[in-house]
Amino acid sequence: MNTTITAIKGIRVGHAHIDGAFTGCTVILMPREGVTAGVDVRGGAPGTYGTDSLAPVNLVDRVHGIFFSGGSAFGLAVGDGVRKFLLNEGIGFETGHGKVPIVSGAIIFDLGVNNSGKLPDADLGYSACLLASSDPVLCGNVGAGRGATVGKLLGIEQGMKGGLGSYCISTHGGLKVAALMVVNAFGDIWDPWQAKIIAGCRKDKNSLELLEAPKAIYNLDKLRGFPDGQNTVIGLVATNAKLNKTQLTKVAQMAHDGLARTVIPAHTLYDGDTIFAVSCGSIEGIETSIIGHFAAEAVARAILVAIRSSKPIPGIPAWSNLVLSD
Repeated sequence: MNTTITAIKGIRVGHAHIDGAFTGCTVILMPREGVTAGVDVRGGAPGTYGTDSLAPVNLVDRVHGIFFSGGSAFGLAVGDGVRKFLLNEGIGFETGHGKVPIVSGAIIFDLGVNNSGKLPDADLGYSACLLASSDPVLCGNVGAGRGATVGKLLGIEQGMKGGLGSYCISTHGGLKVAALMVVNAFGDIWDPWQAKIIAGCRKDKNSLELLEAPKAIYNLDKLRGFPDGQNTVIGLVATNAKLNKTQLTKVAQMAHDGLARTVIPAHTLYDGDTIFAVSCGSIEGIETSIIGHFAAEAVARAILVAIRSSKPIPGIPAWSNLVLSD
């Protein structure tokens, strides 16, 4: 059974990474005709691509592909590869002078773990498109989540491995609301269903004991130990309900509640938290606020999937290390 975002008909996901480097990209391809989309940016240090066109007051009402990438600002080049792939497939917004594929995306800062000198680029984005499928989404240290980390209150040396996760909620009448999230948060990761921190800042770089950032912040006047903008949680919410751009913008806003439930602190000046929302179906009659509620839950669960699917990399343990140490 597929419990990831590709359970929604028409969505395909592809991951690509660079051999020998802790970085990569993830591409989400939409049905050929494109889908209606919205976006909401909450973090203070965002790195985004093509978000202005998604505003409800702007002309273009379709998006054909969305990407997420490591590599900080360099990773925005992945969008060029996605656009090239879509153009080669004859997909795009008809301008009267040829088709222009509409692509949006966002990046995370993973340069702190990628010292290879190799960065995501247009070719990597094209490769991810070639690998895109409707199979259940691979999660953990894949695609844009390959170099993701969390719990950086005292710097990456005391942090833990983040990753990529996806989760789909199915409700009455065939409604589906799903999320795909790349988790590279400054904050700790809190499981609201188990009421405990499952990954975050460790007491020291050689310890597997969690510091518990929410408590440690009481003793701080400033958030130190890292340069600006090295963190972010980015993702996509999709539904098979029929919604317009304004409604999807609201869904994207509400989806951030799922981020706030699982990342502490969230939406800091040092995060670039961004969530897109797309409508890939024709189910009508379900109120936007109900879909937004499920979007928040799907985001929260996708974030937890990302952490529990992650694997350690040199110098940075993962959730599985904590479990084995208990």
